[in-house]
Amino acid sequence: MISFGREITGDLAAALRREWLVTNGIGGFASGTVAGMNTRRYHGLLCAARQPPLGRTMTLTRLDEEVTLDDRTFALTTNEWADGTVAPHGYTLLERFDLEGTLPVFTYALAGASLEKRIWMAHGANTTYVTYHLAWGQNPIQLRLRPIGGWRDYHSHQHVTTTLPTVQTVPDGVQVTFGALPYWLRADRGTFQRAPDWYRDFYHRVEAYRGMDATEDLFSPGYFEAMLAPGETVTLVVSLHPDAALDGVTAIRAERTRQAALLEQARVGDAPDWVRQLVLAADQFIVARPLPLGGAKALTMNPGTTDGAKAPTIIPDKATEWVGQSVIAGYPWFGDWGRDTMISLPGLTLTTGRPEVAASILRTFARYVDQGMLPNRFPDSGEIPHYNTVDATLWYFGALHQFERHQAGPDGETLVAELYPTLSEIIEWHVRGTRYGIQMDQDGLLRAGVPGVQLTWMDAKVDDWVVTPRQGKPVEINALWYNALRLMAGWAERLGKADAATRWSQMATQVATRFPKRFWYDAGGYLYGVVDGPQGDDPALRPHQLLAVSLPHSALATEQARQVVDVCARALLTSHGLRSLAPDDPAYVGLYGGDRRERDGAYHQGTAWGWLIGPFLAAHYKVYRDAAAVRRFLRPFQHHLSDHGLGTLSEIFDGDPPHTPRGCIAQAWSVAEVLRAWTLPNK
Repeated sequence: MISFGREITGDLAAALRREWLVTNGIGGFASGTVAGMNTRRYHGLLCAARQPPLGRTMTLTRLDEEVTLDDRTFALTTNEWADGTVAPHGYTLLERFDLEGTLPVFTYALAGASLEKRIWMAHGANTTYVTYHLAWGQNPIQLRLRPIGGWRDYHSHQHVTTTLPTVQTVPDGVQVTFGALPYWLRADRGTFQRAPDWYRDFYHRVEAYRGMDATEDLFSPGYFEAMLAPGETVTLVVSLHPDAALDGVTAIRAERTRQAALLEQARVGDAPDWVRQLVLAADQFIVARPLPLGGAKALTMNPGTTDGAKAPTIIPDKATEWVGQSVIAGYPWFGDWGRDTMISLPGLTLTTGRPEVAASILRTFARYVDQGMLPNRFPDSGEIPHYNTVDATLWYFGALHQFERHQAGPDGETLVAELYPTLSEIIEWHVRGTRYGIQMDQDGLLRAGVPGVQLTWMDAKVDDWVVTPRQGKPVEINALWYNALRLMAGWAERLGKADAATRWSQMATQVATRFPKRFWYDAGGYLYGVVDGPQGDDPALRPHQLLAVSLPHSALATEQARQVVDVCARALLTSHGLRSLAPDDPAYVGLYGGDRRERDGAYHQGTAWGWLIGPFLAAHYKVYRDAAAVRRFLRPFQHHLSDHGLGTLSEIFDGDPPHTPRGCIAQAWSVAEVLRAWTLPNK
């Protein structure tokens, strides 16, 4: 269990750096800081997924909390205002913070009394529970809770309007309606006092650091009051559902039981506590996704070119069914992305003993395949997938292979047979050509890219500026392409499709012959990042070449593979992942920060990425077979669980020491690849 005392809770900077996260399995979440002060527009107690797993709407952002005990009033809240003032200073009363599973627990010391606050969400519902338990004390306390929030897209801020939202008292609480969109605030004891008003100029310091609008106005419908005797608890519920259960005891028992079942299912009883924590973190990214009836054929394609000038859009059929699952790429601001999902799938589902979830995800994305491509992402604004990716589709083959290995026997064979027609269609589209110039060249290698479009995982783009254009033949794309062809040849042979097996095998052999000759950079002793591009071959030392070693099928000789691992270890490896560019490169940026242009300019130019520890360790173990080294390289992640996103792993880190965590506080592929790497010595 992650736990802090006043050494962290009493230090405002340290407490603000550490953030908690709870999720609901359909894309909604709640998040905040240990200090209780919101520093991001994404902090709040109910960010509801109105169109699961997206359509995220921030409703209740905070509770202003006051306790009266023996004629003394204690403010538990900490707020920052636009004039730079921090008031009140409730964090100074916070004696300890604990993370029970994924549930944050705040313990306040109140002059002879101890009050515990817990926060969690109902799985599968847009409902958040907050309980206050008077753990000990000689006298009762009076608790006043003022809900403060609004109704806004979670990427935006809210400001005062001329019309007050509608406030209507209901049994146990209040209904707050913005336009025609309501949510409910209810408590299992006490009374609600109606007192609607706006509160102006809340300040979010992290948004200011990111060069974004940093102030917001919020609305309160009134306040709840309740008396608590020692040993008693009050439960407050905020929900989009008017009939959400008020029984906090039953609700928290259900969530604890669910988390215990996840650990049991993962069979990690002998693993260190930090690995068990990552099993629970992995669950936070897995979400339900409704599918169009009839799959891709039920989707209507809008007119659009296929050369990348304008991506075709897809409008889903209105009839949907709840059968699919997907992966949220990262909290608090990412949705579900095809690339991130396929990279994350083995670590999030197979290493945690949830193959049925893996199969569901693979089937879900198969329904969205179009012109031989998986969608890159599903935008927040609607169900119109974007297909601007060359690698997500190729990662799909590897994810299916990992599932098949995990499910040796009929289950794995059945899914391969079911998906084989889609896989075959994907390969054929890549051979003859699909969107954005993605096509097999005469030498068997895969080329991709058109000006102004970013297709690989190095996808930062600011307006018309593609920060790392990789038009041509990227090294990791061709490593994935070779791996996919070898897998297809094996699957076709097992399914009795001899002609296809021969064809895929011949294509793979052509790539295997060409790849090491074309990509090897003799002067550096490693692989070019891109060849045959508009600017020629790119010798920048980057980590994506590790895939040419780490994937199950590699076209490199053993000595070349070892050189790739060694040079990446020397120049790119950090405590929490690999740098995206070597520090001696003139384009290297060691610190990630500033406004959007500065941040995206550094994103893939030296920033270290947590997920890359997976390919690095898979490649290292492949060439050295050193299990102790794998576990040694993973040790720093144990300590990172107590920093930034508590109990989970960050998206990125500064390339320069001390490698400060940046970006999303919780990133799916960071968690997934550390979990997968932990299991490498067991295979």
